[in-house]
Amino acid sequence: MTVTAFAYATDTLPRTTVDAVVIGGGAAGLNGALMLARSRRSVVVIDSGTPRNAPAEAMHGFIVLDGMPPAELLEQGREQVRHYGGRVVFGEVASAEPAAPDGGGDPRFTLTLADGRTLTARRVLVATGLRDVLPDVPGLAEHWGRGVVHCPYCHGWEVRDEPIGVLAIGPASVNHALLFRQLTDDLVYFTRGIELDEDTRARFAARAILIVDTPVQDVVKSEDGGIAGVRLTDGTFAARRVLAVATRMQARTEGLDGLKLPMDDLPDNMGRHFASGTAGATEVPGVWVAGNATDLTAKVGASAAAGALAGAHINADLATADTDAALAAAQGGAPITA
Repeated sequence: MTVTAFAYATDTLPRTTVDAVVIGGGAAGLNGALMLARSRRSVVVIDSGTPRNAPAEAMHGFIVLDGMPPAELLEQGREQVRHYGGRVVFGEVASAEPAAPDGGGDPRFTLTLADGRTLTARRVLVATGLRDVLPDVPGLAEHWGRGVVHCPYCHGWEVRDEPIGVLAIGPASVNHALLFRQLTDDLVYFTRGIELDEDTRARFAARAILIVDTPVQDVVKSEDGGIAGVRLTDGTFAARRVLAVATRMQARTEGLDGLKLPMDDLPDNMGRHFASGTAGATEVPGVWVAGNATDLTAKVGASAAAGALAGAHINADLATADTDAALAAAQGGAPITA
């Protein structure tokens, strides 16, 4: 699913080495940058301006901020980062790779943006988010984030009691259907050629979930611009106002090959993400990941919390490095005694 980039007021890139660069300006990246900036670290956020939830009118499931438009959250986040001295730069990362460490072995990384600008940083927080890959059903993508939804917790309340159709993409769609059944009594499961065993069919029947095995040909638009339903390959029209589909979730990796970050696959070909440990630490010294880039199912609140935790650990790592450097300098400059 492609999201059109948006632009906003952008800061200038510093010419000196910064403590940390955050790649990604979503909830995880901005909260990580906020923690670092409040710790008096020099931090730069590189934001491509293509957030995953841009098509959505509002975000949900985040206490106090429930119902806030995603763009408003990000706008306020950028200003808060700037309030503490952080910089937010609009641009796309073309390459990121380790550079020669300083004399004491402290890591360095060089980033090059698509327009040729460069930046050197001591630490990197990858918060690039993910890309939702929709099944190749004609007419589906244009309704993404409105009539086509994927998350019962993000969008479920808004589509409650509507005639909903679940488009199967694999085994995960079975549980997807059960979750959406909580929201409506009128649910149809389109198998799209994916086999259902007899036990699952019995469970669906017990919950009054209608199963349609005839393949889906395309999505039919209604007169009001929304979804009218789906057309099947036998010519039958199935009226639906909402389609639910579990997307394949792909962490955004553009420009990051040079970091050589390890990645893991989800079962059943459901997604691919950056591997991480405690607080988003990776196997690459000096690089952390946070948010949907490593936790594909994290909602906005969880992503923001992960960014804050990663930012705190980056600051602690820098504090240790600063102390090691100060100790080495003090010992190196001390007079030699017998």
